[in-house]
Amino acid sequence: MNATDRTPADLLRSALAADPARPLVTFYDDATDERVELSVATFANWVAKTANLLQDDLGAEPGDRVALLLPAHWQTAVWVLACSSTGVVADLGGDPAAADLVVSGPDTLDRARACRGERVALALRPLGGRFPETPAGFADYAVEVPSQGDRFAPYAPVDPGSPALAFAGSGELTGAGTVERARTDAAAHGLTPVSRQLSGLPYDSWEGLSAGLLAPLAAGGSVVLCRHLDRLPQEALEQRRESERVTTTAG
Repeated sequence: MNATDRTPADLLRSALAADPARPLVTFYDDATDERVELSVATFANWVAKTANLLQDDLGAEPGDRVALLLPAHWQTAVWVLACSSTGVVADLGGDPAAADLVVSGPDTLDRARACRGERVALALRPLGGRFPETPAGFADYAVEVPSQGDRFAPYAPVDPGSPALAFAGSGELTGAGTVERARTDAAAHGLTPVSRQLSGLPYDSWEGLSAGLLAPLAAGGSVVLCRHLDRLPQEALEQRRESERVTTTAG
């Protein structure tokens, strides 16, 4: 990847310039049998639309904090990179009451209502489906995001030295610090541009987010992100490793 990349969003831009057609995130949910494969270009398009939603419709500004109450999921990965694109702090598992905005999955809506700012709900249904009925007090991400622009430009340049990432309100990392740690992890695990890393780790810690998104992105590789992996029999897991050409496994 480009040595001048200073934020996670920069890493995605470099991946897009290098090979937009290659797979970046392949997502499995072993509770629903869902499989989604997103190329770099498709993933970047989702990120651009989500960043436009954040900046324009939700009014998020650099330095604002977004509590992401979401599991390890391809849409969560999109939100992390959208936050990086806008200079907003992505606080995974953070306190909604202390956040400027909250983004919630279907299982954390009650907790998310503690946020006094904008609230967005994700149904996390296959193919990015919407809620049958939008939860009261929330915007439905699947309804709001399709109409957003396919290209994104921040109103002000994102400062790589500003806070970019946190976990449950603690252990903040700057954009530059996030990239540095991701590169360190990628090197430690021998990840390269041909690597396909499988991860079933949650996104509630640096280890999970790095293994399931940031380290493969920093290496120019890709990730096979699995939710509810504990429901998959060992034989089926081995078949997945083979069919997805997995080179490394995290966790």
